[in-house]
Amino acid sequence: MEFPILMTTLLLLASYLLTTHLLRRSSTLPPTVFPSLPIIGHLYLLKPPLYRTLAKLSAKHGPIFRLQLGFRRVLIVSSPSAAEECLAKNDIIFANRPKMLYGKIIGVNYTNLVWSPYNDNWRNLRRIATIEILSIHRLNEFHNIRVEETRLLIRKLLFGFNSGSSQVTMTSTFYELTMNVMMRMISGKRYFGDDNPELEEEGNRFREIVGETLVLGGASNVGDYLPVLSWLGVKGLEKKLIKLQEKRDVFFQGLINQLRKSKGTEDVNKRKTMIELLLSLQETEPDYYTDTMIRNLVLVLLSAGSDTTAGAMEWVMSVLLNHPQVLKKAQNEIDSVIGNNRLVDESDIPNLPYLRCIINETLRLYPTGPLLVPHEASSDCVVGGYNIPRGTMLIVNQWAIHHDPKVWEDPETFKPERLEGLEGTRDGFKLLPFGSGRRSCPGEGLAVRMLGMALGSIIQCFDWERTSEEFVDMTGGLGVTMLKAIPLVAKFKPRPEMTNLLSEL
Repeated sequence: MEFPILMTTLLLLASYLLTTHLLRRSSTLPPTVFPSLPIIGHLYLLKPPLYRTLAKLSAKHGPIFRLQLGFRRVLIVSSPSAAEECLAKNDIIFANRPKMLYGKIIGVNYTNLVWSPYNDNWRNLRRIATIEILSIHRLNEFHNIRVEETRLLIRKLLFGFNSGSSQVTMTSTFYELTMNVMMRMISGKRYFGDDNPELEEEGNRFREIVGETLVLGGASNVGDYLPVLSWLGVKGLEKKLIKLQEKRDVFFQGLINQLRKSKGTEDVNKRKTMIELLLSLQETEPDYYTDTMIRNLVLVLLSAGSDTTAGAMEWVMSVLLNHPQVLKKAQNEIDSVIGNNRLVDESDIPNLPYLRCIINETLRLYPTGPLLVPHEASSDCVVGGYNIPRGTMLIVNQWAIHHDPKVWEDPETFKPERLEGLEGTRDGFKLLPFGSGRRSCPGEGLAVRMLGMALGSIIQCFDWERTSEEFVDMTGGLGVTMLKAIPLVAKFKPRPEMTNLLSEL
């Protein structure tokens, strides 16, 4: 009896696979990968790092293909033209986010700027972020903070060198810089460098929270694709995310309470921090500007503005140490444009095109988010001549676009000169370091300012080299963002040309 049952099972499976294969060939849906297994679909294909796995599949099946991940239809896009169709022509349709466990928990029922559905609430959150908090006017108001923190970084490095330390761990150095900048803008606090153990402990506590967020954000929750597993009690990741959210709530509520308590005692001429601005809006619209909403908005700003910007700085310094001739060329540009009597300022960045090329080329090779945050189609549409059904999840593999030999000549080579003449940080849809369309990163302006001034200043003031003859390891770590797996340690010394200016600091 066992043999007929086995044969029947095999025939049914073969029939299922043949039917799905024939339907795939005859439909107007994008091409897919054969086979798609019952229930799990193509989940068996996914291996870390996911952006590389999807890039290999794209090389075989084309720049537009689809996968069936459990119950989810997923469209994978890996070319500039396809990305443009999705994020420009069909921008409104793909402005939605898929409902996923990670987004739901960190977004508190999707009231988070990143994970909220495309609706009136999200549009208002975006307006607040771009007009009230991250507008050019507001960024200019906080200009002095970024200048002060950059100069304090230079002084710290100089003090360390004069004390006999000619090596520095760039990972923690850049993180402390960006964290201080963001926290001063958000809450008026400076966590690192003031010899205040209590504040430094609080800053380290938040760094652990951000690190845990990035790791869990990159974790795959099978229940997002196979709900039956969640129903059967596979709750491990959910419990971790809920616990993490509780930590974040306690941390940010503490900041809100401190600033609320000090309200009325602050200097009226002093610029408002981001939280103080949101608390003032809370007075007029308390039902909308709740503490929960403020916590979520501040979390996005701080997470996106600290770890990711610091990570990008570390990648830039890593490639410069592996290409000392490029570093020297950048120093020569700064010397000729700025001179040796003042530090690089944000206003100088447009006049330093080679420095901008270095930053953009690094973001091409090592994008902070190799896969853009997933989108979801709110209605049927057409991409590349293929029909895309409503509810399809969209993944734009910007790492694959940035490394495509059909798009970039010799794409694995670090070559800043290839981007000469590029305005801003984009070259159409060939370069997407901050995404594009309605869901693009609202903090792009702040990130560009911080990257340019901080990197320009340390390149201007110090000579840098590797700690050994071996090249810097360029392996990326795991997680939702692409950070270095091995922290960068570099040797440095003050440049002779900058002796007079550094002595004044």
